[in-house]
Amino acid sequence: MGILITIDGLDGSGKQTQSELLVENLKREGYPVKLISFPDYESPSSALVKMYLGGEFSSDPDFVNAYAASSFFAVDRYASFARDWKKDYDNKTVIIANRYTTANAIHQLTKLADEKREAFLEWLCDFEFNKLGIPSPDMALFLEVPVEVSLSLIAKRHDDTGREIDIHENASHLTRAYTAALFSAEKLGWTTVHCTDNGSMRTREDIAREIFSSVKKFLNTYERNQKND
Repeated sequence: MGILITIDGLDGSGKQTQSELLVENLKREGYPVKLISFPDYESPSSALVKMYLGGEFSSDPDFVNAYAASSFFAVDRYASFARDWKKDYDNKTVIIANRYTTANAIHQLTKLADEKREAFLEWLCDFEFNKLGIPSPDMALFLEVPVEVSLSLIAKRHDDTGREIDIHENASHLTRAYTAALFSAEKLGWTTVHCTDNGSMRTREDIAREIFSSVKKFLNTYERNQKND
C-alpha cells in the first residue's frame, strides 16, 4: 500500500499552501505523489458538509452534535477514497491530504465535555478507519498557529479573495478548536509544527523546510523498516 500523510490546523494556518509545497518537494526527490483535499467541494458527497458549514442547519456549529457532523465529513472522505485515490494508494503512491480525519478531531471535539474527549477520539478512529475502511494516516502534521493570528489571517483572506467565512471561523469556536487540537495532537501522536515566531507567521518557505525535513526522516525510517521486513 501507499503512505498517507495529513496536514491539518486551524483555519488560516496555511494547510493548502504547505500541502502543495510538500508535494513539490517530494516530487523533486522522485516520489510518486498525489495531493487530495477535504472537504471535496467538487463532489456531490460534500453536500451535507456545505450545508453544515454554510449554516443551513444553524449558524451555531454546536447545534449539530459532534457525531452527526463528523459523519458528514467522513462520508465525503469515503467517497473520495473509493472514487479518486484508492488506486493510487494501492499502487504505493505517497498521498498528501490537506485536512483529513484530523479535522474532525480538531473541530468536533470542541462540542464535548473534557471527560468525553478520549471516547470520541476512539469512536472517530474506529468509525473512519475500521467501519468505513478508509486509510489511517501514517503521519499527521499539525500546523500550530495561535487563535489571534489565525483570525487575522482569515480576515485578510476574506478581504483579498471575497471568500465567505464559515461557521467554524469565529473566535469562540477557534479558541476551543485550538485546545482540542493540542489535546488530539498529544493523544494521537501528531507532529506539531510551530508556525509563528514572536507572534508573527514564519515564512512559508521556512515552514515548508521544517515539514519536508520531518517527512523525509519519516519516509527514510519507513523505507528501512520495509526492507528489514
